[in-house]
Amino acid sequence: MVKMFVVSEYSLNPPEDGQGRVKIANGPLYDLARVQQLAQAERQLNAWTEKCRKDVRKWFDDDLERVSDVILALRAGDYIDSEWCENGKGAIAACDAYRVSVTEIAPATGKPVRMEYFLKFAVSKTGALVLIVSCHA
Repeated sequence: MVKMFVVSEYSLNPPEDGQGRVKIANGPLYDLARVQQLAQAERQLNAWTEKCRKDVRKWFDDDLERVSDVILALRAGDYIDSEWCENGKGAIAACDAYRVSVTEIAPATGKPVRMEYFLKFAVSKTGALVLIVSCHA
């Protein structure tokens, strides 16, 4: 049995091994203004899971600065829920999930298009890094 290691700042009542995603009540867990401040700082975003890295390549041309822009567009009303997430390497993080709609310019046409993004993230145990767990349209 592998012991899961909590890497998020929020660490109360982590799930038992093998429980998968477990919802966390009374979220959001992280102050959105603080997360947005961290997202503005250079090298403070980390695509924490392999799926997230693939999504960032697909939806954001591997540009974490564009992901930062989406985080900056989040509002408190965009919050969905909070849950424990695994990275597939023995670590877990308590994450907040948000859904936001933003207008972007389509590269192929140069015309504005409305995109809806789903983001799930945590603040690292050190409090200095945003771990992006999920980031897709």
